[in-house]
Amino acid sequence: MKEFDGNKTLLPLISGKSQYEGNHPILLEVLRNLPCEKITIVINHKKEDVIKATHGVGITFIEQSRLNGTGGALLAARPFLERQDYEQLIVTMGDVPFVKKTTYMSLVNNLKGKSLVVLGFRPELKKQYGVLEIEGDNVKKIIEWKYWKTYSQDKQKSFQICNSGIYAARKEDLLRYLLVLASKPHKVHKKIDGKIKEVEEFFITDLIEYMHNDGLSVGYVIAEDEEEIMGIDDLDALISAQELYRTKFSVDIYN
Repeated sequence: MKEFDGNKTLLPLISGKSQYEGNHPILLEVLRNLPCEKITIVINHKKEDVIKATHGVGITFIEQSRLNGTGGALLAARPFLERQDYEQLIVTMGDVPFVKKTTYMSLVNNLKGKSLVVLGFRPELKKQYGVLEIEGDNVKKIIEWKYWKTYSQDKQKSFQICNSGIYAARKEDLLRYLLVLASKPHKVHKKIDGKIKEVEEFFITDLIEYMHNDGLSVGYVIAEDEEEIMGIDDLDALISAQELYRTKFSVDIYN
């Protein structure tokens, strides 16, 4: 977050002296809702703070040494994921605190006959979200805003479901297609230290198209509402999340 130098996943859902100070970090709410026995967090920015905040929770940490996209985070975890004993996994984000345990389980349960399942949602406004291109009950690909904004109005209206950035996948298929992902980086121009530089990034969303093109089935589940998948990217979103937590999602976290 531009307004905050720390790791935003550690911002409080219960504000104190200010919106940036308080109790119950966003990340702890994410962890509380996950229906998993084994949890791994990919870390980079202010990693020591994240490790300290989750001490005693039984987390494994993987460092993403280079910030090179959401796909880059999975690639950093690939050697670890290869060694673990599991059949299915959930991929989620540390700044989306209100996804329910039942929603995560719905993703996993819908993996029957699928290689990967996307958590989608129907927004009031599509804003700059990526959209799901769907054929029957399969997702063909995820189209980012910078592409679909150039489509005709009729074509844009045909896209009703947006991408939350949360997925469930089968281990064998995911690991196989991470090798494909690693071979196809995007060239992205970013402002770094005040200068525009070209960097390589990898996007999880590419996995959907690679799998579909090879005949694998990618499904989707729709979240209950837009509030459930809200990400916290700026101060306004943080204030909204704190109010939501206070009025709608708040529970006794010690139970």
